[in-house]
Amino acid sequence: MAKKVAVVAIGGNSLIKDKDHQSCQDQYLAAKETSKHIVDMIQAGWDVVIGHGNGPQVGFILQKAELAEKEIGLAMAPLDVCGAQSQGQIGYMLAQNLQNELKKRGIDKPVACVVEQTVVDKNDPAFQNPSKPIGGFMTEAEAKAKAKSEGWTVIEDAGRGWRRVVPSPIPQEIVELEAIKTLIDAGVVTISVGGGGIPVIRNDKGELEGVAAVIDKDFGSSLLARNIKADMLLISTAVEKVAINFGTPDEKWLDKMTLAEAKAYLSEGKHFKNGSMAPKIQACIWFLEAGGKQALITNPENIGRALRGETGTLITA
Repeated sequence: MAKKVAVVAIGGNSLIKDKDHQSCQDQYLAAKETSKHIVDMIQAGWDVVIGHGNGPQVGFILQKAELAEKEIGLAMAPLDVCGAQSQGQIGYMLAQNLQNELKKRGIDKPVACVVEQTVVDKNDPAFQNPSKPIGGFMTEAEAKAKAKSEGWTVIEDAGRGWRRVVPSPIPQEIVELEAIKTLIDAGVVTISVGGGGIPVIRNDKGELEGVAAVIDKDFGSSLLARNIKADMLLISTAVEKVAINFGTPDEKWLDKMTLAEAKAYLSEGKHFKNGSMAPKIQACIWFLEAGGKQALITNPENIGRALRGETGTLITA
């Protein structure tokens, strides 16, 4: 029987239930719950590749580094290294929980986590317009001192203090693609493209260099799904379905959308917010335009039901 391959994109925020459950143990337990739903997919015959977000986790890593620098003078790791740390942290939690759940169900299937680099264009316009806030809040004086000493771009963030902002370029190439393909072909449950991938550029010699940027995890997962010719892109998020006219009297929850409808709703600019649902819809559009069969958006606890057509929002070409 032919393989059915799904790329599942898990939000980094989904591992943090609320402000009172942010510890590593809390995140581990959230990963444990998510892993049960992914193993449901595996049990239903899917080969699964897992991408994940890392926004809150990288934020915590940066804030710890900022405190260590301030208190004991320990130099901060660059942002690309922090991204790699978050891939290891989240990948470990997911891998161990998947291994335990597979064993519990008597499924003999290996799991591997690939620390993955994603090439971005060094001329991407995002580098001229950094917009993604990261790290902790600073006073104006601290922020301007960092801007001068480290070359950071800093902004005043809605009256809450000053923050560093970094570019969010479009992902172009998955460096470890062939390794990931080999794992999928061998039947290994593979975790990769964490946080959209560690952002790197190719310099004039063609060598890889890390850059201070963040990649949207839905865009990264969409690129992977296109590259491996996956049968499905499944985006796991905070809501059961996608809505148009969200938060208005005309709000409507959607069971299905065609590619043409998704593009039309996105172009209207009023239905899906940037930094929320808009990148998820765009990721699905790119996947389907490249020949993908179907994209599905739902929350973790409803993955099984959504695959059976009972809930979620299915987008087809």
